[in-house]
Formats: sequence, C-alpha cells, structure tokens
Amino acid sequence: MKEVKVLTKILRANDMIAVEIRSLLDSHGIPCLNLMSSPGAGKTTLLEKTAQLLSGTLSLAAIEGDVATSLDGERLNAAGIPTVQVNTGGGCHLDASMIKDALQNFDLEKTDLLFIENVGNLICPSSFDLGEHVRVVLLSLPEGEDKPLKYPAMFLNSSVLVLSKVDLAERCGDSLTLSKANALRVNPRLKVFEVSSKDGTGLKEWGDYLRALVAEKGKEKGKRD
Repeated sequence: MKEVKVLTKILRANDMIAVEIRSLLDSHGIPCLNLMSSPGAGKTTLLEKTAQLLSGTLSLAAIEGDVATSLDGERLNAAGIPTVQVNTGGGCHLDASMIKDALQNFDLEKTDLLFIENVGNLICPSSFDLGEHVRVVLLSLPEGEDKPLKYPAMFLNSSVLVLSKVDLAERCGDSLTLSKANALRVNPRLKVFEVSSKDGTGLKEWGDYLRALVAEKGKEKGKRD
C-alpha cells in the first residue's frame, strides 16, 4: 500500500506540472506530440523525414529523451529541428518536470510544432502525462504483432498508432494486418498510419495530419485571443 501511495503522489505532482505545460503551449498555439515506442522502432528516423517533409512550411522543435548519449539529439539538430537533449541517467521515461525545464531553451514564439521523443520503452512512458496534446505510439513490423496485447496500456493511452517499417511487410508475413488488428482490439479509437521512412510510404498522410494539427491549434488560440 505504501508503494501505491507514493506512486499516486508522484503522478499527481507530475500531472500538475503537465497542466502548466499544456497551458503554456496552448497560449502559443503549439501542438505537442509525445512519441513513444520500444527501442529501434524508428522514432528518430520518422522525425528526420518529418523535418524534410515540412521544411519551409512549419517550424519544428523537439525534446529528445534517452537514458544516455546525445546521439539522437544530434541527428535531429542535423536534420534542422532545434532539439534539447534530456538524459535520464537510467530512468525509463521522461516526466513533466524534465519537459518544463527543457522548454526554457526554445523560442516558443517561433515554434509551430513540438515533438517529444520519449525513452524507448513500452511500459513506463504511458503512465506519465508530459503536457502533450497527442500521444503517438510507434510499432515496427519486425517487433511482432503481439506487442499491443502484451503492452496494452501503451496502446490504450495513445490516440495515434504509427505502424513503421511497412516496407518489410512481405518479409514479416501477416504482421501488418495482425499488428493493426491487435492494436485496434485494444483501442478501437486509434488513428492509424502505415509508414515507411525508407521508401516514403504514408509520409504524405502523416505530414497532412501534422499540418492539420497546427492549423487547428492556431484556430483555438485565435478564439482565446
């Protein structure tokens, strides 16, 4: 019972900070996406392709979460996305206080869209609100179609599913069909994108979705102003 009470207090404190973050982003009309997945599902590569796709039309920013190293953060900066690296030093997820601190490094007036690339993990990140507007879970086909059933909270607490590496569909048998079916079995409300950062499949649809998010958030800000 003590462990449960401690966790409840931690989550309550985290959620209070997350509310502050979301309010701050709303005041600037910035939609925020929290990208979550197991390691190697393709989050960083998707963001690199997203930078190319939206170049010249939207100003992107990213908070890159890893246990150690700045390798992914350096990749995103090289792709033209201003990025703040957050290393957890062994922690399995980002929390709202980390995001609040990282946001101080951005010029929010010049930012249209913010990505949070969470630590690779299909368990802990799903429990922590980071002030995001959209939770995106990536599932790569080589991981296997059983992942939504084994880690249901991640898929239940997300609103968008990106099935990545679909260029490997032929090699992965029925993984594409079954992965999608199992994810929707856990959460029928998931918006699904079938994407390959290698051959470009689904990237246009992904880009259109992001542009629509930015446009809608801008309208919301206009109404408040």
